[in-house]
Amino acid sequence: MNPRRLWAVARKEALHIRRDPRSLILAVGIPMLMLLMFGYALTLDVDRVPFVVWDQSHTPESRDFVARFTATRYFDFRGAVSRYADLEHAIDTRNASLGLVLPPEFAAHLTAGRSAGVQAIVDGSDSNTAGIILGYTQAIALGFNQDLALDQIRRVTGTTPVPALDLRTRVWFNPDLASRNFIVPGIMAVIMGLIAALLTSLTIAREWERGTMEQLISTPVKPAELILGKLLPYSAIGMANMVIAVLMAVFLFDVPLRGSVTLLFGVGAVFVVGTLAQGMLISVLARQQLLASQMAMISTFLPAFLLSGFAFAIANMPVPVQAVTYIVPARYFVALVKGIFLRGVGLETLWPDALFLVVFAIVVIGIAICRTRKKLG
Repeated sequence: MNPRRLWAVARKEALHIRRDPRSLILAVGIPMLMLLMFGYALTLDVDRVPFVVWDQSHTPESRDFVARFTATRYFDFRGAVSRYADLEHAIDTRNASLGLVLPPEFAAHLTAGRSAGVQAIVDGSDSNTAGIILGYTQAIALGFNQDLALDQIRRVTGTTPVPALDLRTRVWFNPDLASRNFIVPGIMAVIMGLIAALLTSLTIAREWERGTMEQLISTPVKPAELILGKLLPYSAIGMANMVIAVLMAVFLFDVPLRGSVTLLFGVGAVFVVGTLAQGMLISVLARQQLLASQMAMISTFLPAFLLSGFAFAIANMPVPVQAVTYIVPARYFVALVKGIFLRGVGLETLWPDALFLVVFAIVVIGIAICRTRKKLG
């Protein structure tokens, strides 16, 4: 491999990028825009759940029960209704996701020491959200029952019983359980993989469509020099995007960066080079810019979004799909970024994921070089 020819190819590609400033702006601006949109719009937090109440009891006990819902940030009281039809209309029109129905004998049953039935109607059109709402509702009902039981015991015995179990919870790495801390590092892997592959998926295909590939074939440039030379300037753009993404995550979205910055950018560089090489390989195989861009989108964004563990837990997927995730590089980069950002762990823990990215980059670059033929047809 001749360094002068390698540098000449890299300089040629850099000049092409500089002569097309709109593409360069898009290459840097699109990741920023996507990170802003996903960071602010995409959330897994379920709070401020709208709910309505049909209180047929109208007693201090019923109002105390409803107050337990309005006192938390997880529920948003949207008003009282006076009949089932109004409650159903509120849920049908999505003005409420939860409807509580308290019977007329609610307080009487509590006073007599009997169970007071309360109906909770949940909008189950979104099963995940409905399950979380049910969990919130059951937790509030359980707390209400415990307070009533303790109050009855105090009235009878004059003493306050000591709970048999004192559970003290501690949440590591994300104590506020903010979904943004989970989403932003994961979406970085999705965006970086997509943009990197799209950038290089057009390079070789563009040379074929414009006829300049014939000129390159006639030069002494070897396939390895051609592939690596074209990767160099796009690697710089990819790392610039990485820097911007990390700065936005830390200073704009307040995601804590507990691990090594050097390690973060080191594994980021390996991932960027690997996905750039993947786009280059697609460009070599497709030879058409439209087809290459479509193949890059399908082979990077969809697997990274669906199979990396960013949006959906891999353990909950069918076994054949779990097997497919092992060849998705974004899976390993998501694990690396979350481990460095949130857990603050180092390479002694993350080395298997980092090793896969290194092997992936080497293999894809090698295949791209082997598939680059210096001949027509």
